[in-house]
Amino acid sequence: MRAPVTAYVALGANLGDTQQAVRAAMDRLGQLPRSKVTARSSLYRTAPVGTTGPDFINAVVRLDTSLPAPVLLDALLALEQAAGRERPWPNAPRTLDLDLLLYGDARIASARLTVPHPRMNERAFVLVPLAEIAPGRVPPQAIAALTCQVIARIP
Repeated sequence: MRAPVTAYVALGANLGDTQQAVRAAMDRLGQLPRSKVTARSSLYRTAPVGTTGPDFINAVVRLDTSLPAPVLLDALLALEQAAGRERPWPNAPRTLDLDLLLYGDARIASARLTVPHPRMNERAFVLVPLAEIAPGRVPPQAIAALTCQVIARIP
């Protein structure tokens, strides 16, 4: 068996009961084989970036996993599909969106997967919750550069 890797997964939803969808997905991530959720950020409300539609509920989890990155990606896609995710067009509203942000210190560039996530540093809805659970992974200047993106922690 391979040694566990610390991965970070971003969660988002803007259709249906979004808070419940994100919380349920956090639970399901912890039920993946050879995986354990070791930290959960707060939930955050954000406006869509690069598209229109209802506001998103976003969060990030830290996942210790022995799954190889491509297998973890397949599991994330299966969880999205089980939650009713459809992809009628790029950035369409969604019942659940799961993005693999970081996989240990790995740098992966394949046709299916890029890690670190290529747009994570452009998105307050990723960096703010990530900084909450892994402050050492987010330079303060990265968040400062995104102050134009409104993000609100849900109490």
